[in-house]
Amino acid sequence: MWAASCLASCCAACACDACRTVVSGISRKSARIAYCGLFALSLIVSWILREVAAPLMEKLPWINHFHKTPNREWFETDAVLRVSLGNFLFFTILSILMVGVKNQRDPRDGLHHGGWMMKIICWCLLVIFMFFLPNEIVSFYESTSKFGAGLFLLVQVVLLLDFVHRWNDTWVGYDEQFWYVALLVVSLVCYLLTFAFSGLLFHWFTPSGQDCGLNTFFIVMTLIFVFVFAVVALHPAVGGSILPASVISLYCMYLCYSALSSEPRDYQCNGLHRHSKAVSTGTLTVGLLTTVLSVVYSAVRAGSSTTLLSPPSSPRAGSGKPLLPLDGKAAEEEEKEKAKPVTYSYAFFHIIFSLASMYSAMLLTGWSTSVGESGKLVDVGWPSVWVRVATGWATAALYMWSLLAPILFPDREF
Repeated sequence: MWAASCLASCCAACACDACRTVVSGISRKSARIAYCGLFALSLIVSWILREVAAPLMEKLPWINHFHKTPNREWFETDAVLRVSLGNFLFFTILSILMVGVKNQRDPRDGLHHGGWMMKIICWCLLVIFMFFLPNEIVSFYESTSKFGAGLFLLVQVVLLLDFVHRWNDTWVGYDEQFWYVALLVVSLVCYLLTFAFSGLLFHWFTPSGQDCGLNTFFIVMTLIFVFVFAVVALHPAVGGSILPASVISLYCMYLCYSALSSEPRDYQCNGLHRHSKAVSTGTLTVGLLTTVLSVVYSAVRAGSSTTLLSPPSSPRAGSGKPLLPLDGKAAEEEEKEKAKPVTYSYAFFHIIFSLASMYSAMLLTGWSTSVGESGKLVDVGWPSVWVRVATGWATAALYMWSLLAPILFPDREF
């Protein structure tokens, strides 16, 4: 017993030292990457607790106070939601604290980039505290998360539209034949992939001998969007480019696939069900990794107005003013550095993580009150299907609006 206690103490001390080492290495440039890492950690914790926490939660009287104990899937879902709620509150509080930060002279700039040990401790305490909340609060958060997750998906769509338009403008701006040829080649490749993808969807999700009218409707609607995008973009009155139309077409077809693959595994029109009776750890890992990358990209792009990281001349987070400056010139330079405007909205940056917390919770719980048929499937069920379909249609509507708005409202800037 004494040896075990000593070993535990040594492990705890080593973990604390390792944490301090990592935290001390977080600079102003890498602060956003650190927030992304913290979000990834929350997703890993949610996944682990979903797998192992159910037996313990069944013994907690303020959680399991039902006359009849719910099935294991209910507790798995509850564990995910409670971690997500703690993560949501952490980033929401930071977002509120960062409202109105305009330049680096603001003391809250240091809070955003520094104080990582305290922030990690607060995050841990918030997540732990969530497991002492009554079920009614968690249930309310679950209902709210459906709307927050949908809003996060819309943010992703807006970012994609902004990306493809900037991509097109950059290549066209070079005004050289090579880049025009590159635009044409990339557009043709995207269209070839789109139509090849649609053929696979017909093969996988409309098997012969089955009444799969709904799946056929989804695929045909997406193909209609593809043709409409091309016609409108190439119309002389619009003066658009084929590159954004091709990329958005491919993305809409991907969303259609994502929706159809989320259909219940026992659905007769889901041609992938034969391969999903036993979901491997690798498949689950790939799904979570995709989610993390999607969230990281959205958070970095949505809050930023310039580049991914702060300028090289930015001061390191947490570096205070020296007690005895070397000379007046050095002090003056430091004051000018602090007076620089911030390069992105800190408040909006944290809001993206708040919405992403809701989105990841919905992925891990199947957008409903159960985590799937076996408790091992991510993003499976009819709610997930309709969310994906609605996202694809919203993408089509936003892209069409980006093309037609300048014509319908010529006096406004878009």
